[in-house]
Amino acid sequence: MTDLSGEIKFEDLPRVIPIFPLAGALLLPGGNLPLHIFEPRYREMVRDAVATTRVIGMIQPRDPKTRSEAPDLYPIGCAGRVTEFRETEDGRYYLTLIGVCRFNVIEEIKADTSYRQTLVSYAKYRSDMQPVDTRHVDRDKLMPALRSFLKLYKVDVDWETLEGVPDEALVRSLAMTCPFEPNEKQALLEAADAGARSRLVTSLIEMAVLHRPGGQERVQ
Repeated sequence: MTDLSGEIKFEDLPRVIPIFPLAGALLLPGGNLPLHIFEPRYREMVRDAVATTRVIGMIQPRDPKTRSEAPDLYPIGCAGRVTEFRETEDGRYYLTLIGVCRFNVIEEIKADTSYRQTLVSYAKYRSDMQPVDTRHVDRDKLMPALRSFLKLYKVDVDWETLEGVPDEALVRSLAMTCPFEPNEKQALLEAADAGARSRLVTSLIEMAVLHRPGGQERVQ
């Protein structure tokens, strides 16, 4: 897999970006999202992105069950930079995006490409590329909820290692990997800061436990 690592400055973020609508897929600033690209139009998208800015916008359809070729989209997504890239013999792509900065969609532009492109603004999210303030992450509430959640789903973890994961990385990882609904993922994307995202992750985990058979018995 080709290593395309390297940083990008806020001022260098492209205003027009290709978008990849994918229900339930959450990319957050600083997070890594592996993707398997096989549909022809998105293979074209990857080729063009790798050859130019290496930036792809991850965004969710409003209707996660839609089969439309051009579904209505949420107005907020996250720009990701291709950091690793591999092409298979039959033309598929495996790549990794690292989340850079959230964006607001201004408008979709007319393009000659088979994939969709949008004009975006990053103005509201400059802080995504600055150090994260984790002072308001309530780890004392999050960890017991997470322990109940993982026990209920029979997931074995090394708790000593997990306890050592920094607040920012822990909240981001849980938001991106836990099996939340697409609208819940969107809410996590739109959370104002690490504290708000932590509180939402904790609430979603607690609700997931309570709605599983036997879950109430595990909530302390």
